[in-house]
Amino acid sequence: MEERYLTVSALTKYIKYKFDNDFHLTDVLLEGEISNFKHHSRGHFYFTLKDDNAQITAMMFQSYASKVKFEPQDGMKVYVRGTVTVYEASGVYQIVVKEMKSDGVGDLYLAYEKLKKELQEAGYFNIDHKRNIPRLPKVVGVITSPTGAAIHDIINTIGRRYPLCKIILYPALVQGEGAKESIVKQITQANIDGLCDVIICGRGGGSIEDLWAFNEKIVAMAIYNSEIPIISAVGHEVDFTIADFVADKRAATPTAAAEIATPSVDNLKEYITQSVGRITHNIGVILNDKKTQIMHLDRSLDNLKPTAKLQNMRKELDFYLKRLNMLISNQLNDRLNHYHLLNEKLKALSPLTIMDKGYSIPYLDGKVVRSVKMVHENDDISLSLNDGKINCKVIGVENVIRNLENKNISLDDAVKNYTLGIELSKKCYDILDKNEKLVTLKMTENGLENFDSKGD
Repeated sequence: MEERYLTVSALTKYIKYKFDNDFHLTDVLLEGEISNFKHHSRGHFYFTLKDDNAQITAMMFQSYASKVKFEPQDGMKVYVRGTVTVYEASGVYQIVVKEMKSDGVGDLYLAYEKLKKELQEAGYFNIDHKRNIPRLPKVVGVITSPTGAAIHDIINTIGRRYPLCKIILYPALVQGEGAKESIVKQITQANIDGLCDVIICGRGGGSIEDLWAFNEKIVAMAIYNSEIPIISAVGHEVDFTIADFVADKRAATPTAAAEIATPSVDNLKEYITQSVGRITHNIGVILNDKKTQIMHLDRSLDNLKPTAKLQNMRKELDFYLKRLNMLISNQLNDRLNHYHLLNEKLKALSPLTIMDKGYSIPYLDGKVVRSVKMVHENDDISLSLNDGKINCKVIGVENVIRNLENKNISLDDAVKNYTLGIELSKKCYDILDKNEKLVTLKMTENGLENFDSKGD
């Protein structure tokens, strides 16, 4: 009898048929803890449901997932209802979940949140403690499994971006028993060696159990106390560990960590080219500024030459001299005009002016005689004329003029006063002639015959 061989697809279809037609598997109620949870961009849930001894792959389409009133997370204990079937492409059996209820969180998740809160309150996550990653490292230390994909991704990335950098591998267990101690040992050793400028510590993604070594307190303390900056590269983009919070920098993947740790040669070349261009431009700007300053200084120097300064001072002196002459001329003219005005006023008020008209001023004991009542017979008086003085003796005091001016005087009294006035006038003329002759004689004796009394 000829043997018939089935294809894998045929076998898988048969098994799937058996699963789909087994009423025990069409409506299954399960309880378990979520692990490796992924929320797809289209709204589907992908996760593993497990207990202490077994696990099953699970998925939940968007139409059912949208009805879940909470966000499922790793470590969370849940109750689900669904259908067990076979995924033909991989031949893996799975449960397609239609309902999900929460029953709190699993033990690992509770332990994770407890340690996270403790370290946060202790200041292990503070920004001010985090060190800067060097821009141009010479040596990068890598703490990871020597056989995992992480070390190959790091080596390839650094070799492509920055081949000048040296890589030192510190091999460590990153999963299972003894992993936390191994990681702490290598962090300590790297600090003792002091050869690295920066350390990448991590591994590829996995379940919460697989990554748990990076959620241990002793690992967090070792990262915190490291003198060398540490980049945490644990898991994939959605996975966060305690090590990520404590590290100086967190990277989503080992490849991303290598990119953070090293610069790109191409970027460096571009940066250098741009820097040279900026420097050249700035030097040109500085040179132009200096040239402009020199031109200004040269012009200022010309203005500050002693000859130029003397010329300016000479012009200024000429200006002030002209102004001085003008001011003094104005002052003199003002004073001269004022003098002439005062002189005219003085002439108008001067007794000499009056005496030029033939009048005289009588004086008695240095006082002006204003009335005949002030003098008596035999008093010595002096008459001031415009060209000298005449000393006189009063031989009689008569109010001849006043009496004649009186309209009520009788004709006899008028003739008497007139006759008296004529006699007094004759006496006065005789006295004047006598004194004039005496003055002429004295002037001849003293050689003053040509003296002009008006000039004195």
